[in-house]
Amino acid sequence: MLINLSNHPSTQWDENQINQAKNLYGNVIDLSFPFIDPDGDEEYIRNLTEEYFEKIMEISKNHSSNLAVHLMGEMTFAFQLAAKLLKNNIACIASTTERSVVENQNTKISKFRFVRFRRYDLT
Repeated sequence: MLINLSNHPSTQWDENQINQAKNLYGNVIDLSFPFIDPDGDEEYIRNLTEEYFEKIMEISKNHSSNLAVHLMGEMTFAFQLAAKLLKNNIACIASTTERSVVENQNTKISKFRFVRFRRYDLT
């Protein structure tokens, strides 16, 4: 099972990304990424990390095999949560994309194409 903790629900993923997720992990469950207060301090991030760690543990109770968390978002929160999950033997992955930019006068349009999933690794 893949828990998608990002600002991009799996219903909005392109066909390649959803197929890779299902082939690697079976089903995908979305968990909305929290709003991270930019004024929040390190204690705020620690508390939020603990809250989401507990949510993930609750969701994953009956899915101990082939479990991973797709973790994309605010960097200090993602770092702390990934470290905590990895210490508890829960795999974390990020999605990689190829970005193309089209400039039209004063407007930039960026398009992202999913390439692959990459594991977080603390070594």
